[in-house]
Amino acid sequence: MTRRDSESDDLGEFGEFFSAAAGVPVASPEEVSASRRRRRRTGWIAASVTAAIMLGAPGGYAAWALTAPLKPAAGEVSIPRAPAPPAAVDLGLTADGAAALSVAGAEPYLGPEAAGVWMVQGGDDPRPIASITKLVTALVVLDAYPITDGDRGPTLTFDRDDHALYDAYFVRDATIAPMPIGSSLSLRDALATMLIPSASNYAEAIAVWAFGSVSGFRAAADRWLTANGLERTSIVEPSGLDPRNTSSPSDLIALGRIAAADPTVAAIAATPSLNLPGPGAMANTNGLLGQSGITGLKTGTLEESGANLLYTATVDVGLPEPLSVVGVALGGSSQGGVGASVLGILQRVSDGFHVTSVAQPRQQIGTYTTAWGSSARVVLGEGASLRTWSDTPIVVDGDVREPRLWTDGEVLGEITWSAGPESVTVPVVLDGEIEPPSEWWRLTHPGEIG
Repeated sequence: MTRRDSESDDLGEFGEFFSAAAGVPVASPEEVSASRRRRRRTGWIAASVTAAIMLGAPGGYAAWALTAPLKPAAGEVSIPRAPAPPAAVDLGLTADGAAALSVAGAEPYLGPEAAGVWMVQGGDDPRPIASITKLVTALVVLDAYPITDGDRGPTLTFDRDDHALYDAYFVRDATIAPMPIGSSLSLRDALATMLIPSASNYAEAIAVWAFGSVSGFRAAADRWLTANGLERTSIVEPSGLDPRNTSSPSDLIALGRIAAADPTVAAIAATPSLNLPGPGAMANTNGLLGQSGITGLKTGTLEESGANLLYTATVDVGLPEPLSVVGVALGGSSQGGVGASVLGILQRVSDGFHVTSVAQPRQQIGTYTTAWGSSARVVLGEGASLRTWSDTPIVVDGDVREPRLWTDGEVLGEITWSAGPESVTVPVVLDGEIEPPSEWWRLTHPGEIG
């Protein structure tokens, strides 16, 4: 015979009555039956635990519950995502004419070609170079009459023919400097007067002194250009007034390196102003000296072909050594416009190097939690950052294991971020300890043990 649990059934019917009266949906007979089974099962477990505790039987439930192994903490660790790269740098070499750029000292970031002719814009055809010619004149003369460090070279004394060059170039509306009859200058000072204010009368006087005539200079210049691999450069006279003095942007990058490597020419080109007996006070035509790290080299302007600038610069971007930049702009609308363009290029080169934070100290990347509520964080052991160029992507890789000791500071692995030539690795550690459960929790949670 089946017995009826009258008390339980009566209470169930009593509850159903009030649920119906309150408008609460009434449980189905199956739901009521399942609820009763759950109550009975919970009651049996509680009764068994209580009985075991009261009886204290050796080797019984209490002994098992208090010593049995616990289920491990559950958790999840997520490798941080790599930061998104910034937009690619657009150097924008020139708005008009042609330009080229070379950057040495950052080849691992920019690529091995950067130290050569990294970029050319507006074509690489030969164009008139105007007074940039005077750099070639200086280098060709110094090749024939070298000046050692600390020396000023041979002395030039100017005669009536030299003095006449002042008037000859004056009527051609060229830049000139005084050259009194009988005055003399060292070769170094004469070259400075040619290069700093760009005095064309000094360019011809020095060339004729060195090679006997303009044609003699032209022959020497041809030999020097060939010897230095400047095959797309043509020089017909020493001042640059003749538009047949031409060169390509890539050849001018090479010329800039040669000039920067010559201590006499480099020192003169970096001089903002000078005052010498004879020519007097003079200011460098390169008004960008000292701005954005610019150290030289030479301006040049012809009305029919535009404004030119061959420049060198030293740019600090946070690397162990600053970058060495050689650049050229040809055929600009004005020297002011060319100067603004060059300053913008150098600023964009500098800004193109970024220091990106990839990790913060104690940055949480995961958590482990036990059934009894104790937890510990998984964090990055230290902060880190990477230097990148332009839009170089950052790649992240990690190897993290589960804890074994469950103690604060336990190293669980490491995460590495890489970009271009740089990489940085940060340890992953456990932050905090997993506390053991209480005896009461063990005794009252048999389903979480073992």
